[in-house]
Amino acid sequence: MSREADLDRLYDLLTDLEAAVGGKQRLRDCTGHIDWPERGLYFFYADGETRSSTDQLRMTRIGTHAVSAGSGTSLWNRLRTHRGALSGTYEGGGNHRGSVFRKRVGEAMIERAGLHDDYPHWGEGSGAGRERRLDELEHERRVSEYIRDLPFLWVDVDDEPGPASDRAYIERNAIALVSNYQKPSIDSRSDHWLGIQSPRSEISESGLWNINHVGETYDSDILDRLALLIEETEGL
Repeated sequence: MSREADLDRLYDLLTDLEAAVGGKQRLRDCTGHIDWPERGLYFFYADGETRSSTDQLRMTRIGTHAVSAGSGTSLWNRLRTHRGALSGTYEGGGNHRGSVFRKRVGEAMIERAGLHDDYPHWGEGSGAGRERRLDELEHERRVSEYIRDLPFLWVDVDDEPGPASDRAYIERNAIALVSNYQKPSIDSRSDHWLGIQSPRSEISESGLWNINHVGETYDSDILDRLALLIEETEGL
């Protein structure tokens, strides 16, 4: 089958998933009290970004967690890191050094608004002290506001952490399928999508807030595996 046909099937499967879980959610409305699966995949969309051939919202990030052997990170822990802090010293902000998603969104915002001099250390290192984090707090809040408003879906994939897990396989191949990076463009991003301002060509050209796997080829068997997972979700 063609990549376009495979994309159509992927979006149809996710429409089935949306019906099974009761609709897309937004992180602004989510807490740990929701019955999250321990492990899973997530698919973020963006309002105003639609597919070329339908009115379906276009995916803008695909991700998972705990793909290193022995990792104990849960799905909600990963989503909460993307969401940012609701209280405390960094209330309304977050830690982009713990979330590549936050880091990339923040980079694009800096590029779009010309804020390089205001945040010269954005993305540097795996950690930062209190003073630097407070200096970056205003921008972290901008990032939180953006990410918390994005609609998203998730699917339960309860397998052991590791690079050979179903979660890692589906994530990698879903990204490769959806990405337009160095490929004929399908479902092009709109001129208003923030990711166009990203300094990373992998993001601006792929149409995704992903860098890993955007230039790879995909295995269409991903669709059969995802279909089985969604059937299990529908049976709950």
